[in-house]
Amino acid sequence: MHFTKQPPMTGPTKLPPIVLSAPSGTGKSTLLTRLFASHPETFGFSVSHTTRKPRSGEVEGVEYHFVTPETFESLIERDAFIEHTRFSGNYYGTSVEAVRAVAERGRVCVLDIEMEGVKQVKRTDLGAKFVFLKPPSLEVLRSRLEGRGTETEESLGKRLERARVELEFAEVPGVHDKVIVNDDLDKAYEELEGYILSLIS
Repeated sequence: MHFTKQPPMTGPTKLPPIVLSAPSGTGKSTLLTRLFASHPETFGFSVSHTTRKPRSGEVEGVEYHFVTPETFESLIERDAFIEHTRFSGNYYGTSVEAVRAVAERGRVCVLDIEMEGVKQVKRTDLGAKFVFLKPPSLEVLRSRLEGRGTETEESLGKRLERARVELEFAEVPGVHDKVIVNDDLDKAYEELEGYILSLIS
């Protein structure tokens, strides 16, 4: 895995970016969708770049900027990314421009990124706040992932092992500003919304 040196930023903005990370299957996408629907004028999503193919219904520039591996690597060379990683054979990255575009609209930028991305954003001077969403247990996470009906035994094993590593990382003091356990979706949403609104009010 290759990471670029961090691009120079213009210093923390008045509205700090919010970095939300979580193991797959924890409910992060559901909570983010609800947050954006409840506060459409407050938050903006930074659209990541990826080299994976679009899934059915995904729109260029909405879910992702879909690019070739060659284009992605040229962006790495130009220090265009705040963070990037490679997962399941594909690149994913958050560009400096994507975050600036949200800030220029006067909105709070929300970054939905993985553990390696969290480590990289921590090395920038974005002044970001880090929120981690965790499942009640790995057993609950397993049953949620199985309930999707989209996982093979092999992919399920990989996701659970990755989740175990992410949960260990989340236990390191000072890594995250807020840890929320999602054992009840409404309660987790209230906690997430309350924390983020307190940061920007």
